[in-house]
Amino acid sequence: MNTNNYIVNICKQAKIASQEISCASEKVKNNILKSLIKNINSSRDIIISSNATDIKNLKSLKNFVESFVDRLLIDNERIDSMIASLEEIIVIKDPVGEIKNLETMPSGIKVGKMAMPLGVIAMIYESRPNVTVDASALSIKSGNSIILRGGSESINTNLVLAECIQNSISENNLDKNIVQLIDNTDRVIVNELLLQNDYIDIVIPRGGKNLISLIDEISSIPVLRHLDGICHVYIDKDADIKKAINIAVNSKTQRTGVCNAMETLIVNKDIANDFLPIIENELSAKNVEIRGCSNTKNILNNVKLANDDDWKTEYLASILSIIIVNDCESAIKHIADYGSGHTDVIVTENKDTAKVFLRNVDSSSVMHNASSRFADGFEYGLGAEIGISTNKLHARGPVGVKGLTNEKFVVIGDGNVR
Repeated sequence: MNTNNYIVNICKQAKIASQEISCASEKVKNNILKSLIKNINSSRDIIISSNATDIKNLKSLKNFVESFVDRLLIDNERIDSMIASLEEIIVIKDPVGEIKNLETMPSGIKVGKMAMPLGVIAMIYESRPNVTVDASALSIKSGNSIILRGGSESINTNLVLAECIQNSISENNLDKNIVQLIDNTDRVIVNELLLQNDYIDIVIPRGGKNLISLIDEISSIPVLRHLDGICHVYIDKDADIKKAINIAVNSKTQRTGVCNAMETLIVNKDIANDFLPIIENELSAKNVEIRGCSNTKNILNNVKLANDDDWKTEYLASILSIIIVNDCESAIKHIADYGSGHTDVIVTENKDTAKVFLRNVDSSSVMHNASSRFADGFEYGLGAEIGISTNKLHARGPVGVKGLTNEKFVVIGDGNVR
């Protein structure tokens, strides 16, 4: 197979299809999503069966890691979650075509802005098949076409989900190439895709640093980055201990293999002696390995001594690093030095301290007295997310329908000349 011809053909089809979906009405786009709910519901058995094949294949690999199973798993509960996300996206108001902030200038012209689709999206992601549905639904609702390149480990599940999506589009008399899944798992395909500047308007990667490095090296297409989730929870000296325990345990253990799970727990020295033995018991009961700084190890003798690499590692597993700091400013500095700009939390009853933290931690989501696991498009009322952007331009944080649009100026006159 000629990979260049294969990819160029997909990209051309996506470009043509993008012109069709960009003009579709909100009613038509919502009807596609309603059809998708129906098709996913009726395909539950084959989705779960295909997913079981993917998990079996994953477990046969020499470098198999148990935590990857949770990221790959699709069961009835997660299908229900997919459908709930689709229902939320249907309810969200379509931003495309609406003129906002129309103001009359001194010259008499009226100037406003209109939201428009980005065009053709290339989505490169690993493991989680739910991304196939979320990304497609958000692209459809925002009037974009999308090219999906999932990981080889989830190919069977993704093929079934992609068929459900394309059938839903065709049932509503639109071009099924609005959503396309690359069914070739050869890694060279990604390289070829990243060179298609003439067709692709934005690349959204959800993978490790190696993928980001590859994109930086060979592509000049704009990128909406979804980097590491090195998320921190800082327990302030004025924290409520019960809240702190609940938030820390939930942030780490509700699901460990996700980007918004806590990886480093930061504890104020004034509360460390009381707090650390309690959190150690809670985490040990959930089989979490703790790696602590020297001061942490003085209090918790049985924990492993952390090194510098631990502070900058996204474990995605039942491992947690703990560091004791002097004050909130020290916590902020540690986050600035080692964080990834994803999600960071302060637990405190002191509102002034919370304000300092929220203002000075430069991450896409900062939280006060809430679990880091809330950093999620569904929880933020976006229906779903195509990714959590750590970019500082365009969209930042969980990216939903609005994040997949940009704005153009609209000028309305009545024969005005300059």
